[in-house]
Amino acid sequence: MISSTVSIWSILAITNLSGHSLLIGSFGATAVLLFAVPDAPLSQPRNLIGGHLISATIAVILVATLGTNFFTIGVSVGLSIFVMYLTHTLHPPGGATAMIGVLGGVGVDFILFPVLIGVMILLVNALVVNNLVHHRKYPVVWF
Repeated sequence: MISSTVSIWSILAITNLSGHSLLIGSFGATAVLLFAVPDAPLSQPRNLIGGHLISATIAVILVATLGTNFFTIGVSVGLSIFVMYLTHTLHPPGGATAMIGVLGGVGVDFILFPVLIGVMILLVNALVVNNLVHHRKYPVVWF
């Protein structure tokens, strides 16, 4: 879909302008949710933002306390799913965000760059594109 392509290009363009790498693999899966099934509960802003931020935070904590290893790679995904479930912010690409963070041995800046900024770019694109199409309304709910 054109909207997914343009959203990823938006992240890349802002990466070039800012000098901060803002693209991670889990954003590709997020684009699928935002533009193919924008009315799905897992695509809503609460899940989008909360799921990625919770997962990024878990990755940072695991790397800081236990490092990057066999154990933390697996635990990052499971713990992210558990916390997203408890907080009603389940967003499947969040599990990938956590694993990407642990594999990359990230620091606290990972939460802002690329996660929060990248997610906000995707959200703005979803708001614009999905509300231009006459049969769509995004978001269905904010919180």
